Amino acid sequence: MPHESTPDGDPSAVQAHPRHAQMFPVLSEAQIERVRRHGNVVHYAKGDMLYRAGSLCPGVFVLLTGQVEIVGRDGLGHARQIHIYTKRGEFTSDVTQLSNKPAVVDAHVIEPVEAVLLRPEELSALMIREADIGETIMRALILRRVLVIEQGHGVVLLGPSVNARLVALQNFLRRNAFPSVVIDAEHDAEAIALLERLTPQPDDFPLVICPNGTVLRNPDERQLASCLGLIPDFDPLFVYDVVIVGAGPAGLAASVYAASEGLSVAVLDCAAPGGQAGSSARIENFFGFPTGISGQALVSRAFVQAQKFGAHFGIPCEVKALHCGCYPLVVELTDDTRIPTRTVVIATGAEYRRPSVDDLARFESCGVYYWATPIEAKLCRKGPVLLLGGGNSAGQAAVFLASHVDHVHMFVRGASLDHSMSRYLIERVRALSNVTLHTRMEVLGLEGGTCLERVRYRGAGGIEGTMTAQHLFVFIGADPNTAWLRACGVELDDKGFVLTDTDIPGADAAARPLQTSVDGVFAIGDVRSGSTKRVASAVGEGAAVVAQIHRLLAARNVQRSAAA
Repeated sequence: MPHESTPDGDPSAVQAHPRHAQMFPVLSEAQIERVRRHGNVVHYAKGDMLYRAGSLCPGVFVLLTGQVEIVGRDGLGHARQIHIYTKRGEFTSDVTQLSNKPAVVDAHVIEPVEAVLLRPEELSALMIREADIGETIMRALILRRVLVIEQGHGVVLLGPSVNARLVALQNFLRRNAFPSVVIDAEHDAEAIALLERLTPQPDDFPLVICPNGTVLRNPDERQLASCLGLIPDFDPLFVYDVVIVGAGPAGLAASVYAASEGLSVAVLDCAAPGGQAGSSARIENFFGFPTGISGQALVSRAFVQAQKFGAHFGIPCEVKALHCGCYPLVVELTDDTRIPTRTVVIATGAEYRRPSVDDLARFESCGVYYWATPIEAKLCRKGPVLLLGGGNSAGQAAVFLASHVDHVHMFVRGASLDHSMSRYLIERVRALSNVTLHTRMEVLGLEGGTCLERVRYRGAGGIEGTMTAQHLFVFIGADPNTAWLRACGVELDDKGFVLTDTDIPGADAAARPLQTSVDGVFAIGDVRSGSTKRVASAVGEGAAVVAQIHRLLAARNVQRSAAA
């Protein structure tokens, strides 16, 4: 099928990629025969489409004969050839096949095709039963998604670079590993020409052009996800063994261990995999990573791993309520979808805490940030920034921002960082010549016109002053995300964290120490009262809770058998 190709679509650029052989491996004849046992042979004529960007892909096609051209395109109509499959044993698709999400590229049949089709559930079974083939396929699927992101295919975001909603959508797509390209509506010639046709109003920005050509005007994350086909459908008659609410490190760990041990698992999160850890620039004290790893990289690996074992993800899906007065339990979403389940794991972590500062809300649209990623760093590359907070998240953000901006001013309420930050981070911060620590500081208010310009503060001895700052990063902790539990009656402590085990008033020592006051409902990670607020601790609780769920389900089966 003919298409227009832009100069940077030269396939030789892909072929020269240092990991090209891993992106596009060729299975041996023996491996092809093993694959055949898991899928079905299909045929397509010349000119057919195996799948299109923005539509569901049937699965992974393992080529037996024929040729398939892979083309990346964006909402502006640009098309770029990525690869042509010609060899017996090559296979199509990328990591979306693990979660049955829409394709992000087109697959054109340019010579009649005979192939083995592995549908998503068949692909998961193959990866578990044929470990060597599964490793080859998994690595290729992940690297192909990285390639498409690097080349800028997918959804187009169009608007002023400082637009707060545009920055939020960028972060949403980045954390969900969805390819996108951002075009500056004020300086890009192609964008200006497009805007003349669309005639947007000031409140329409950012404009979003989905791969299928649909134009969204100033959408929120859920509207964008819907346009991209990311929001899943749940069978109201299917009862899961466990629904995990929250896809931070604790929830992801629970999903990996539960799914790998044969439980049916659904994981729900209102934003993206990773929680607050997903926005950490570098985690250096996590077991097994002596040189450190970014939060995004760590949680992305866990996200793919859970899908490999068959966990179902609903992202973005916001939970409205948990109904505990029936069995199975019911998790209700904000769109009124109801998901029945035998057990629930609360892993919702916490929400970023906002300081009581004058005009904070007004500048959250232009100058105030609650995370530090390459997107924010690009916006702040000129001039100094102010960072509020003295914990590990603040330290990681300071170290990251120091490599991108002129100067970082850290405001902390205490006399030092000794009681709030890990020693290695304290030493790292102190060693940076462009980071200044200001102790016993309190932010009083924010000033400026459309965007932030100055910060009012009170220092030691009650002395007040102002500092010029166009960018304020806030890392002062978080509050538990437990409002959705009110309908269920799960007991909380005086700060809103979930009580478990003997912390529950009147409770005896239990065999299930992560269980809440409601039978079959567990809590893990930062949302649990008394938990250690570290990634490693959250992962450990995610693993431990699965054993407790197994024991509970086994006990229920015994009770049902006795009653029968």
